[in-house]
Amino acid sequence: MTKLKPVLILLCIGTCLLSSFNKPSGLKDYYVDYFPIGVAVTPNDIRGNEKSLILEHFNSITAENAMKMGPLQPGENRYFWTNADSIIEFGVKNKLKVRGHCLVWHAQTPRWLFRDSAGETISKDVLLTRIKNHINTVVPRYKGKIYAWDVVNEVIADDTSYFRKSPLYNIAGEDFVEQAFRYAHAADPKAILFYNDYNTETPAKRDKIYKMLKGLLAKGVPIHGVGLQAHWSINNPSREELEKSIAMFSSLGLQIQFTELDISVYSGRQGGQLIAGEKAKEQAVFTPEMEQQQLEKYKMIFDVFRKHKKHITGVTFWNLSDKYTWLDGRGRKNFPLLFDTELKPKKAYYEVIKF
Repeated sequence: MTKLKPVLILLCIGTCLLSSFNKPSGLKDYYVDYFPIGVAVTPNDIRGNEKSLILEHFNSITAENAMKMGPLQPGENRYFWTNADSIIEFGVKNKLKVRGHCLVWHAQTPRWLFRDSAGETISKDVLLTRIKNHINTVVPRYKGKIYAWDVVNEVIADDTSYFRKSPLYNIAGEDFVEQAFRYAHAADPKAILFYNDYNTETPAKRDKIYKMLKGLLAKGVPIHGVGLQAHWSINNPSREELEKSIAMFSSLGLQIQFTELDISVYSGRQGGQLIAGEKAKEQAVFTPEMEQQQLEKYKMIFDVFRKHKKHITGVTFWNLSDKYTWLDGRGRKNFPLLFDTELKPKKAYYEVIKF
């Protein structure tokens, strides 16, 4: 029997060790040559078992609610930093990319933003000043720690009108969108600035978003990317419409990020809305049929993502696992993510990493 020389044995051991070190262990590792894989987190997620899951599978984080205007500035010039700071510190400490979400949005916005001391509606100039003050306070605080911001969120209408008739629009018209981006760019010239919206694969709404962005870019407004939220379901979007959206928005020279990905196990057009159950307290069961349909949808969309990787600079899941998801509501639980209620990978997870 031939004996291996000591040098050869050491070489074999070293090769085996190197192979084990290079073997992917989490989502982020399988997609290291494609794009960062992110997740929306709460302050509770950055502790315990959830913390371990984040660090194993993700290299980017977004605060789910802690950095929206309502939670962050509940009263004029009165800020609550604790939750936002804890998430930023977690990201910096663990060398994760951090996305800021979001600076201007019609929802989760405090009432004081639109009213004066007498309770009357403020003027356009006052509203823009308040938006500017908010941005000039928040963005510099996290300068160098947050690499990208969702500056403006969901201003395009779902119906046949153009802009959503929100208090922002009713007071300031379309101008608040342009000014918010200019304020954010001045506050942090190195930050990547996104417009963020849902139902971006619906042709009518997609066309309106494209029109708005094209017009703003023509005016030199500093918009660098578009966030396609990706609140989808087992029966939408189609591969064709998804690829059309990527092609349309990338043709503007904008980078694309899928910013709030989840796939509802219930049919219907989810968008930014909850899909209501048929019964007030419908029993939630993750059936084999749901599992298969969700698996096929995740498989398709990640195939598209990989195909168009040159245009995509990030994919972020909206919540960590089925244990907690914003879609749990209206009488029934949803199961929209890759990890189950016990934080274990679902079958869909293995389809996403099998390529």
